[in-house]
Amino acid sequence: MGHARRVRTAADREPGPQVRFDTKIAVVLRSDLEPWQRLNVTAFLVSGLGTELPEVIGEPYADADGTPYLPMFRQPVLVFEADKETLTAAHGRALARALPRSVFTSDLFATGNDRDNRAAVRAVPGDQLDLVGLAVYGPRNAVDKVVKGARMHP
Repeated sequence: MGHARRVRTAADREPGPQVRFDTKIAVVLRSDLEPWQRLNVTAFLVSGLGTELPEVIGEPYADADGTPYLPMFRQPVLVFEADKETLTAAHGRALARALPRSVFTSDLFATGNDRDNRAAVRAVPGDQLDLVGLAVYGPRNAVDKVVKGARMHP
């Protein structure tokens, strides 16, 4: 008679010390976006972080059967929402602190590829971008100052 392999669950593991990161990944979305836009903008904004900042990426995953999965961020991504003015101010603070950042403008909803996205952003001076989203990474306290005035996404 064969023995069934018992799969360990999170409840089987001893709780370890809580990890507190000295860095933060934050996304600020304009509060007037449709739900599909919020998801789309968030995905686009965070997609560049791992390519430029390899330290934000953890180790690859595998399930109990050994099936491999891609690595993901090593820390949570905090998603905030803000009105247009607060988002614009956050962008200015991210620039002033020279933090790694990505932007998504309203113009990008009308484009269909990366080349056109980059051209749409390049065509507008930074202080005139119609921002709908911003992702920022950096030291915890600096990112907290950047997102000041935004509230956690519901």
